[in-house]
Amino acid sequence: MILAADNLHALNPVVAEALEKLDARPVQAVARACEKAGSRWIDLNPGYLPRHREDRMAFLVEAVQEVTGMQLILDSPHARVLAKGLAVCRDRPMLNALTLEKRKIDEILPLAAAHKAQLVILLLDENSRSPQRMEEKISLALQLRELAFSAGLPLDDLIFDPFLVNLSWPDAFLQVAETVKTVRMLASGALFQEPVKTMVGLSNLRSGVRRHTPQQVEEICLGLLAGAGLWSVLANALDAELVKAWRLMEQMSQEAAD
Repeated sequence: MILAADNLHALNPVVAEALEKLDARPVQAVARACEKAGSRWIDLNPGYLPRHREDRMAFLVEAVQEVTGMQLILDSPHARVLAKGLAVCRDRPMLNALTLEKRKIDEILPLAAAHKAQLVILLLDENSRSPQRMEEKISLALQLRELAFSAGLPLDDLIFDPFLVNLSWPDAFLQVAETVKTVRMLASGALFQEPVKTMVGLSNLRSGVRRHTPQQVEEICLGLLAGAGLWSVLANALDAELVKAWRLMEQMSQEAAD
């Protein structure tokens, strides 16, 4: 299970200030620390950007690739922002993310195809809503896979994210269980006759409710997802306890495979 760091986002005060001042040093310090912790991918999310600030995505790309060998995930709902980052990427990145929303199908999907980028398929419907049940998530996966194929993207370049809900949702535990079941279905090959790559944003689980929910909830959820065959987890790579749990899961998984 690949660790992908989600530490470089605009809600991080260190990153927000660096984006304002175009100061690469704090961004690079965070990136180095994430790589040292074991991250192989790093998510670059500059947040909402008006047109005159869209260069911030390129700034993040250039800052990070100057000091680390991690692969990049360009994270924005706007194709024009993703394009700014793609223009300066040295290596093929991942784009985050395609949903069933028409604007994203019309703009992000052709961009991924033109640049032969890997693409996160986020299982949200045309109204950007997450289905509650596994069967509905699978239906979205089938629809989005066909759209990606039509654009010329191969299955190996698609990473399916069933969407991990926030614990503040009234039916959060039910939806977490459905996400785990969806990962198992996708990763096992039962749906597409071959295993596919899966990813979840683990940090979303406790976002905004960290004072009221123990950190161990993330570790438990990570264990369930790892057992279901999760390919990559997008998480706080600077959370020492979480990374420790991830390393232990990786060690146990490797020994079980031997």
